[in-house]
Amino acid sequence: MPPYPNLFSESLLINETITFLKSIGGSASAVRVVDYVMKIRKPEPNLARLLVSDLTDRDPRLMLTDNTVEFIGLNHEAIELQKTGFVVFDLETTGSKAPPCRITEIGAYRVRNGKVEEEFHTLVNPEMPIPPFIRSLTGISDDMVSGAPKFAEVAAGFMDFIGDSVLVAHNARFDMGFLNHEIGRVYEDYRVGNPSLCTVQLARKLLPNIENHKLNTVANYFSIELLNHHRATDDARATAHIFVNLLKDLQILGIHDLGAAESFKKKLC
Repeated sequence: MPPYPNLFSESLLINETITFLKSIGGSASAVRVVDYVMKIRKPEPNLARLLVSDLTDRDPRLMLTDNTVEFIGLNHEAIELQKTGFVVFDLETTGSKAPPCRITEIGAYRVRNGKVEEEFHTLVNPEMPIPPFIRSLTGISDDMVSGAPKFAEVAAGFMDFIGDSVLVAHNARFDMGFLNHEIGRVYEDYRVGNPSLCTVQLARKLLPNIENHKLNTVANYFSIELLNHHRATDDARATAHIFVNLLKDLQILGIHDLGAAESFKKKLC
């Protein structure tokens, strides 16, 4: 099994297996999977089962029962927004693109039942110099992170904190991209499988008339205090309180599950 149940494999064979199973209704014999995906024609059934078991052991989306391989569709769309738990997080980094840039700070808060709860925070040694512009923007210096743990040393704690929560960030594509890059360095060929929501995209749809949808602008709209902007803990805390307000707006509009929230924000396109 993967090191954490919410990690999905990026292996080419596993992705091809999932694509194949989805195309034929979700399940197939081990012999058929090996024949199609691994290009081993008419394999002996016991060999096929052995080869397939290696794939199913590495990804929670695949299950092997007797000699049948099944794609377990994780129905994230049905997750009820008012009943599930969220982890709202923010990352500070050495630049805008991963790779080559790395994480310098992680800040995160749990949100459940409309309340902002437990906190996770750590500086991270990026194992590379922090450029002058980033130092001036975040206030995080090389000296501050020189004695901080490397991401590999905090990955387990952060994965435990995340659990099976829905992940939320202000510009989620950026934060999820960096998180998955770092996770892939620690747990080779894996990425975070948690569903995610972006408060920028939700705010653009729910608050179309404000000046812009930058974090400080949206925080100001909701009268949320944002001190030390561009520090992970403060930005994550503000984002968490913004998200609580956006959840209330979604509920008023009759949007009660993750699938409906995703469809709602895609109407922007």
